[in-house]
Amino acid sequence: MLANIDRVYLACGSTDLRKSIDGLAALVQARFELDPFSSSLFVFCNHQRDKLKMLFWEHNGLWLFYRRLERGTFQWPVEPRVTPMAITPRELRWLLDGLSLEQKKAHPQVTDQRVI
Repeated sequence: MLANIDRVYLACGSTDLRKSIDGLAALVQARFELDPFSSSLFVFCNHQRDKLKMLFWEHNGLWLFYRRLERGTFQWPVEPRVTPMAITPRELRWLLDGLSLEQKKAHPQVTDQRVI
């Protein structure tokens, strides 16, 4: 299902998570000027940084994922921005695991696929 994600966008700062699919899709379209029906994943966080909602279009409908932490907070970028922050799926995994988006000790991504 989520293997078809082209881009991941974070709505920096906090979002009112009482919004459901239509409200979040409208936010993506109006405020960020992006297409909620693209193959991008849009991620939103509440003010306390312990809840996330993720919006994703697939074939004929929107998925809405919700995650609540029982302890701790997400290392969410708190500065509000007019445009969302584009991150990689790898950085999203770090964020969901409670890590910072910038991992100094992580192995760099290898893009060259040539065998020596």
